[in-house]
Amino acid sequence: MKNTLYVVLICAILITGCAKNSVPDPFLIQKNNIGLLTDSTTVKELDAIFTNDSVVRYIAGDEFTGSINTIEVYEKTGKKLLNLSPKEALDSTSVISSVRIMDQRYKTEKNISTLSTFKDINEAYKISKIDNLINAIVVSVNEINASFTIDKKELPASMRFKMDMTIDPLQIPEKAKIKYFMIHW
Repeated sequence: MKNTLYVVLICAILITGCAKNSVPDPFLIQKNNIGLLTDSTTVKELDAIFTNDSVVRYIAGDEFTGSINTIEVYEKTGKKLLNLSPKEALDSTSVISSVRIMDQRYKTEKNISTLSTFKDINEAYKISKIDNLINAIVVSVNEINASFTIDKKELPASMRFKMDMTIDPLQIPEKAKIKYFMIHW
């Protein structure tokens, strides 16, 4: 009986010890978080989350910018990591509504990053919707709250100028590169 108790006690110590050492990957993109940044993170918490990075807030009057208030996150070396857009401009209690991924180290659990192609996205996730815009198409993936913008220059010439055309995933070349990678909350 004593041996069983010791075995259980040792297993419990090992399990709790391993759980404490697991540090979240700061570059992992999931449906409700990007590293330590979550869908409930407020603007005032950004400095604490990105302690080793630079958070740049543009404070401008409403006369020209309206409600646009993009927050940029840079590494100390100057490399741009993320563009963050809060729900409410100039409000430190506002939560982040969208994140534009700038750095290629940010990846989903299925290894999708800014370096991925349409083939990678299509094989990893179910495409929810494709929007046909003037100079680009936007591929939405609801599974991870993401949208991927692909420049129309990546499409066949017959598809570039038809804005009313419904685009099927089969029509998009597999090698089409991602122009923008956004997460929306």
